[in-house]
Amino acid sequence: MSNNYCVIMAGGIGSRFWPMSTQKYPKQFQDILGTGRTMIQQTYDRIKKIVPVENIYVITNKEYISLTAEQLPEINPENIVGEPMMKNTAACNIYMAKKIADKDADANIIVLPADHLILKEETFLQKVELAFSLAEENDYLITLGINPTRPDTGYGYIQFVENNNSDYFKVKTFTEKPDLEIAKTFLESGDFLWNAGIFVWNVKSILSAFDRYLPEMTQNFESCEYNSKDEERCIDLIYPKVNKVSIDNGILEKAKNVYVIPADLGWSDLGTWTSIYENAEKGEHENSVNTKHVVTYNSKGNLIKLKNVNKAVVIDGLENFIVVDTEKALLICPRENDQLIKDYVHDLKTLKKGEKFM
Repeated sequence: MSNNYCVIMAGGIGSRFWPMSTQKYPKQFQDILGTGRTMIQQTYDRIKKIVPVENIYVITNKEYISLTAEQLPEINPENIVGEPMMKNTAACNIYMAKKIADKDADANIIVLPADHLILKEETFLQKVELAFSLAEENDYLITLGINPTRPDTGYGYIQFVENNNSDYFKVKTFTEKPDLEIAKTFLESGDFLWNAGIFVWNVKSILSAFDRYLPEMTQNFESCEYNSKDEERCIDLIYPKVNKVSIDNGILEKAKNVYVIPADLGWSDLGTWTSIYENAEKGEHENSVNTKHVVTYNSKGNLIKLKNVNKAVVIDGLENFIVVDTEKALLICPRENDQLIKDYVHDLKTLKKGEKFM
């Protein structure tokens, strides 16, 4: 039996992708790039090449258990785990580490976000194999780092220490989403990578790190009998008491045994409509359109996504815009304003009956 496991994190709501991503049908369950497979299905397709299907778990919101089961019918229903509430990434990581350790005390785990794009699949699988072998033999917490191509303020950064081994490096610092000036200095220094949010560790290493850096959380999760009939009831009692903290802030920024594997994966976290535009196929005048029935005049650099692909669309004089049309809502905004979509959603909610558009 393989000691390698995977946890796919699929609990987010994806409000930056409104109106396509909604509370009932978030981004990870949608085919955002028009490939024929949803984001979570693509994540599963990739990892099942090196992790046995019976060792693949999904942790999501309770609300999305049936949606996950529908989209990933090969996964054992017992491996689809629902959180009672959103508590950031530390809680779900200790929960899954405890659950998997109960089955296999020697387990190595890769933790993957459900909604990232990885174009260079072979490279990704090679780097994961390396990470698994390192995690098995050493008390390391390992992350994959992406070579930055621009001073992006939307990503976390990992600073590494040069050594004689070019495959992986000791991490010196983690920095969450810096401002533009700092991001520029990071890029110039050459010893920073983007934090892809992909982690690999042995259960003993990660649980020991929780003991040391988040002892209260460890205490909270101690009381459950995992993989039993009582697990769900126990977790429902624990979660309201648990602090909201990310695995990055809670563990990785403090631990001294964090290592990074630089990886050129053709990666994007597809965190904004602009990143979708950048990775989508584009036609004439750099417009990305998901329907044949569109006619454009004096228009370029637009992302046009329609729920109803049989609808005809005429666009005149639009440049670098996002146009997303669903059954319930229509969004038209400049691409450069895509970071404001969360604000649009917040303001819409304040309208009378605004919730129904979410």
